[in-house]
Parts: sequence; C-alpha cells; structure tokens
Amino acid sequence: MYDVAIIGAGINGCACAYELTKKGKRVALFDKEGVASGGSGAAGAFISPKFSKSGELKELLHTAFVYSMAFYEKEFPQVLKKSKLLHIAKDEADDKILRVYKENTDLELFDTPDNERESLCINAGLVNAKALCMGMAKSAQTIKEEVTSLEYDDDSWIINEDYRAKEVILSTGAYKSIIQEPYIQLRGIWGHRIDVETTTQNVHSIHQEVSISPSEDGALAIGATHNVHYHPETATEVYDVEEGRKELLEKASRSIKLENVKVVKDYTGLRSGSFDYLPLVGSLVLSRETLQNKSIHFQTKKPNFQEYTYYPQLSMINGSGGYGFVLAPYLAKILTENILSDIEIPKGLQPARFFARFAKKL
Repeated sequence: MYDVAIIGAGINGCACAYELTKKGKRVALFDKEGVASGGSGAAGAFISPKFSKSGELKELLHTAFVYSMAFYEKEFPQVLKKSKLLHIAKDEADDKILRVYKENTDLELFDTPDNERESLCINAGLVNAKALCMGMAKSAQTIKEEVTSLEYDDDSWIINEDYRAKEVILSTGAYKSIIQEPYIQLRGIWGHRIDVETTTQNVHSIHQEVSISPSEDGALAIGATHNVHYHPETATEVYDVEEGRKELLEKASRSIKLENVKVVKDYTGLRSGSFDYLPLVGSLVLSRETLQNKSIHFQTKKPNFQEYTYYPQLSMINGSGGYGFVLAPYLAKILTENILSDIEIPKGLQPARFFARFAKKL
C-alpha cells in the first residue's frame, strides 16, 4: 500500500513526488516510458516570468518564478545554471507590453545590448531537465508501466489490479487520461529543442521567437513550444524533425547571428496547456453525480465549488504549457499542502472552474 500514487513522471509528477516524500509519504511514480520521457525531457527548462502587462497568469508566474529560482538554488543547485535573461520583443505590440512591464516590475533590471525592438534583462536561469526530474523522483518508487485501470475500493485506489494507494495524483500531460471527464479538455503543444555546436559565444539566455541558452563549451540549446497542431496520438504523419530544426534555426537567427552551426541532438515531446492558459491543480469533479444534484444552481456567475461532488482522494496537476519548470515546484507545494493539510487551492487553479463553465453551458 502506497500513501500516494502519481501517474505521469514529467516535471509536475516528479515535483509532487519530491514534496510528498520529503513529508515522509510512501510514493509510487508511474510512467509508461519512464521519468522525463516526454515533453519535460525535451524542454529547454528556462526559468523566467511571463512578460505581460497584467493578469492572473502573469501574477501566478511571477510568484512561481521567484519561488522556483530560490527552490532550485537551495534543493538542486547542481542542475541550476544561473544566467542573465535577455528578453526581446517580437513586434510593435510586444514593444508596448514590455515597456509597461518594465515600468511596473519589482525585479532588478540590467542594461541591455542595443536592439531594434524593446528589450529587458533580469537575473534568471535554466535547469537540466532530465537530471532535475530524476533527482526529484529519487525517493519515490518509480514504476515503468502504463496505467490502464484505476478503481476506487475500500477507501483506496487499485492501480492496474496490482497496486494500492490511498491517494492518486494525475499528471499525464496532454495524453489521454485514465479518468475521462468531458469538462477536462487539455490542448497539446508540441515542443522541439536542439543542441547545437557553434563558434558564436552567447552570454545570455535569450527569449524572443525562440529560447536560446548561454554558451557552454562551444554548445548551446535552442528550443520552442511552437506547434499547436501536431499531436502524436492523432497525427497522420510523423513529425518532420528536419523541418523543425530549420524553423528553430531561422527563428534563432532573428535574435543572434549563429556561425558554423552543427546540430548535435534533437529533443521532442508533447506539453499540455489549458484553454484559459492557467494550470489545473486540485480535485476532480464527478460530473454526472454533480449534474444530478437538483439543489445546485449552475446558471450563476459565482459558482460554489463546495457544492460539487468530487472523486475521493483523487487530484490532478496539469496544463502548465511552456512554463512547466517555472510552475512545478510552486504548484506541487500547493497541491501537497491541500492533500496533507486540507489547505484550499485558489479557485482560479482548480479543475472545478472548467466544470462550472461546462455545467453552465448545459
């Protein structure tokens, strides 16, 4: 019997495993392909805030950025590379957004090189994605196995008929989930990263059309979460890696002149985003049972999530888009505190918000 079973060993699942094992919980971490085998393993894993004028996502990412930088420095300094982040606007509209951001941020700003577009420079960093996930998962029992059945019985969950856990966390990304609920609709975003050798020396992390890492021993990484149309489970053709390389290199050339370039490795994987761009963290609503509750008034602007019926001892953490390594430590802390101490998760993050919209449309 495990205290918690986590299904999906990307950055979200591994971060939850780390938080829970620190609290003394016995954790099983399931993944069909193994730790960081999907989108998380392919990520450039840049740690940065969201550069926008305002909004709930901007505030969440600012808080998560500050938290995660401190977390990585304390808990996993061996996989963190601190660097200055140079963010360059893409167009005139982005120029205006960046000017407003710079006027209002409390982050320390540094001088930037001359650019045609608006730019800013802050202290930031990036992490080694695979090594970080492996380190986070170290104290959990990792089980390389696809979860095909999940059944609640006698106050615990039975996984694949062979394992039991008191709690289950779903962190399956944009792939098909073992629990099917019509209000949970995640969008897949295909990510591609390349490691290249080049004689160009780059001292910053650069973000513009794509993300470019600082140089290290004559090599750097170029990556992007850039294809919202390709999904490996539904695509009729295999992803064209060569075309993806060309696109990454062309976009990188808009930010920096790369000379004598040789691509040495490709990383690809599917990341998950939500349709309101905020992540989903917390308990799942049992839609059929909740819709049958005649005492609930679904046509309301301020739904009461406490009126809903939920799956027992079942949570999810998902939908971080291209900000997985920024959000994961912070969201894992929030979810762990909810599971262990019943501390309420902000309504704007709970999956129940999507059920409320779904029920209202019905």
